Amino acid sequence: MKYMLIMQMNPRVWDALPAGERDAVMNGHGAFLKTIQESGEMISTHALADPATSISVRRLDGVPAVTDGPYAEAKEHMGGYYLVDCETRERAIELALLIPDTHVNGLGIEIRPVMFSAGPDL
Repeated sequence: MKYMLIMQMNPRVWDALPAGERDAVMNGHGAFLKTIQESGEMISTHALADPATSISVRRLDGVPAVTDGPYAEAKEHMGGYYLVDCETRERAIELALLIPDTHVNGLGIEIRPVMFSAGPDL
């Protein structure tokens, strides 16, 4: 089963961390990547730009509307994700707990099963 391990970023929490703790979290991702690459569970990973660079496209009363930002207001945003393929939900939880962000109060990982996948080879 494929799972998306979504890194939930809270800028207020992140900015309050001492530089050494931020570095530890960032550097810890290398060890996590190695773990899921060696186990064969890694599909892909991507870090996302700050939500201030986002654009949202919607329809309002049938008219296309383009606005800055991903949403009206929120404290947290999706900072990036790992897409993994593992046997069980429990293994997805194990992997999420290895992501260094889970060691910081106020940051977390959302685990969401993938219901459909498609790639360029359709």
